[in-house]
Amino acid sequence: MKLLYRSSLRYLLRHPAQVLLAILGVALGVAVVIAIDLANGSAQRAFMLSTESVTGKTTDQILAGQNGLPSDLYAKLRTDLRLKAVAPVVDRTISLPNQPGRSFRLFGIDPFAEMPFRPYLATLFNNQTDLQALLTEPNTGLISTQTAQTLALTVGQTLETRIDGQRRNITIIGLITGNDQLSQEALADLILVDISTAQELVGQPDRISRIDLILPEEQRTAILEQIKPLLPADATLSTPAARSETLQQMTRAFELNLQALSLLALIVGVFLIYNTMTFSVVQRRGLFGILRSLGVTRRELFNQILLEAAAIGLIGAVLGVLLGIVLGRGLVRLVTQTINDLYFSVNVQNISIDPMQLLKGFGLGLGATLIAASIPALEAMFSPPRTVLRRSSIEERIKQIVPRLTLAGLGLAGLGVGLLQLPSRSLFLSFTAMFGIIIGCALFTPFVTLQMMKLLQIPLNRMFGLLGKMAARDVVAALSRTGVAIAALMVAVSVTVGAGTMIGSFRTTVVRWLDQSLQADVFVSAPSLSANRADTPIDLGLVEQISQLPNIASLTTLLNLRVESELGPVQLTVANYQDPELSKRALSFITDPERAWQGFAEQGQVWVSEPFSYRYGRGLGDSITLQTQRGPQQFTIAGVYYDYASDQGYISMNRRDFAKYWDVDTVHSITIWLAENAESATTIGQIQALAAPIQDLKVQSNQVLRQSTLEIFDRTFAITAVLQLLATIVAFIGILSALMALQLERSRELGVLRANGMTPRQLWLSVLSQTGLMGLTAGLLALPVGLILAVVLVYVINKRSFGWTMQLILDPQLLLQALLVAVVAALLAGLYPAWKMGRTSPALALREE
Repeated sequence: MKLLYRSSLRYLLRHPAQVLLAILGVALGVAVVIAIDLANGSAQRAFMLSTESVTGKTTDQILAGQNGLPSDLYAKLRTDLRLKAVAPVVDRTISLPNQPGRSFRLFGIDPFAEMPFRPYLATLFNNQTDLQALLTEPNTGLISTQTAQTLALTVGQTLETRIDGQRRNITIIGLITGNDQLSQEALADLILVDISTAQELVGQPDRISRIDLILPEEQRTAILEQIKPLLPADATLSTPAARSETLQQMTRAFELNLQALSLLALIVGVFLIYNTMTFSVVQRRGLFGILRSLGVTRRELFNQILLEAAAIGLIGAVLGVLLGIVLGRGLVRLVTQTINDLYFSVNVQNISIDPMQLLKGFGLGLGATLIAASIPALEAMFSPPRTVLRRSSIEERIKQIVPRLTLAGLGLAGLGVGLLQLPSRSLFLSFTAMFGIIIGCALFTPFVTLQMMKLLQIPLNRMFGLLGKMAARDVVAALSRTGVAIAALMVAVSVTVGAGTMIGSFRTTVVRWLDQSLQADVFVSAPSLSANRADTPIDLGLVEQISQLPNIASLTTLLNLRVESELGPVQLTVANYQDPELSKRALSFITDPERAWQGFAEQGQVWVSEPFSYRYGRGLGDSITLQTQRGPQQFTIAGVYYDYASDQGYISMNRRDFAKYWDVDTVHSITIWLAENAESATTIGQIQALAAPIQDLKVQSNQVLRQSTLEIFDRTFAITAVLQLLATIVAFIGILSALMALQLERSRELGVLRANGMTPRQLWLSVLSQTGLMGLTAGLLALPVGLILAVVLVYVINKRSFGWTMQLILDPQLLLQALLVAVVAALLAGLYPAWKMGRTSPALALREE
């Protein structure tokens, strides 16, 4: 065994470049997986900390409807039911004008009711906090020490905030200090004020957002039954855990998609490890044959090869963990931005490192390495010593198993296609099927390579003579190495084609949808923390002034609310159409449009968006029960329309019908059609002049809104482009490793050719021709495989993840670019081996050890 260990160490030390490339391939694969896990985990942790900071030890909550809860409900719970652990809360997400893209939480509390709920508020009663000022002086509040440092504020200074588009100043009279690092992070974006101050700031006197309760478990059910008769019709009882789970469910499909893309980089890394270990076995086949002849057992040889792989995998996984932490710090911003744009507001100031996530990435890297190395290890284990000593034995065996590999690949790809036909919405099953198709296509790469080289030998011979014919022959002669390298590059490029086609198809679909839906000329809304939803009220007096402006032919006001339903919280859009004929052109219905408009305008029915219909299984003719201020009300669905603004979906209701069940006189956005020949710039200037002394407004022309929407779209998919690039880098490293190994193994062959008159220039041409053929093969195979992946992503995974219908749009430029990337990557990877072999003297190359 000592002899085996020494021989392994000697081999690894003599081939440092190859070992380093293998380590780097594992490290990058692990790094991508860990980075995505850390980014997702950090966003989740920031959300949970923010939630826990304002729920504390709360067991149950009374949640307000659209107009809030009456303050006297809190008094009734205290006096009529004699509940002690009860705390009123005003909770509102706000922003700071000088901190764009970052949200803060305005938290209004009754300090005397808070102690059982949120222990960190004990600092309210220390000597550093002027509690009397908090209770009696208007617009005073507390922030955490960390927030004060971030914003460069001290006690006594004023914090300028934006609440519902209006500027409000809060005087900082004290700081809250967490007891530990965790509590400090939880309080990082909290602005704490007295509840009466909060009511004044948000413009809702005598109204509260919710009431927190701490109920003893043994009496909880009975107390909740006593509370229900006291609640307003649109109020609901819930628990903090249920609300958090509802919000987290929104992002699960998004996070799973990112994790699947990250695993693709690791799969490419597995090909690299397999290639590296196969070469190490092939290069030492003579030594292994001698060792076997001298009595080394099969098990000892197998264990030794796996031990080498474990050493490479261990180092690569450790480096991958460290690199993943660094990469995660960059990706967390992209993940957070997407969550803020599409789902809900969350702030991530620091990356959260979970040891279990690091252990998972480490285990995946090490496990994938051992699995990939087991195949060449088994090959060496079961080969008879006489066969192993023959130089051509491995290549002969590879060519013999190509038909079996092809059949296995076709079977695996067929199994993946079969799994996609199952009537299931499982994303895990969908991604399993997609990976099956990818790996299946990779398995029949050797067969395709053989056929391509046969076809190319004659034209290459005519074009480049003997060197061209040799290049095609050399690809086939070293199929055990070239096949795996081509497969790795093919997988990476096919992922680029598939994901790029999906994103391009989605973008084209969104552009077409915008062309139809953005029919109006000017769009008005107050600044919102959500990039895809206007939910900040516009001053009603300002709405009236805008409606009186000249050159306005028609306008539509919209109201966006989150209401409770039998399906859980849902998003309700309320529209007041002045001229329905103008608005009809802005909506595209899956169902009969005439029936949809008739039901909406005349029969009190509602519409639902396509994602809503898919997510909840409610379509034309079905009903939905919503919790209104008049109690639960059932609404019939009159139509389903296409919408790409949210994967959660919307319910749309006529303002006239909404007014029957809710007393909410609010407008969140205005859509304006101008008179013929009117200039949008003139109207925009007039609206901005009206709004300046009253409220901050976003007033955008049709073109500007279209552009900003597409910017949000591109920002959403920025992280996908990063993951594609990383997968391609891993594949590039793989093909570089394979070519280096191949050229090193061919050193004697190239030495003979040099001795027989081959010039260094001809050697360069030979090596680069071979690598170019490998890249061309990978690129040509990646195109159909990538299109298959695009079909799966567009019609299956996208639909099951988000509920959107998209048209598959093929971009010839993307396909050509992918082919060029494959060829150029292969050529670049061949430069160093060609340079190295060109500098090696024939005598040195021919020297036997």
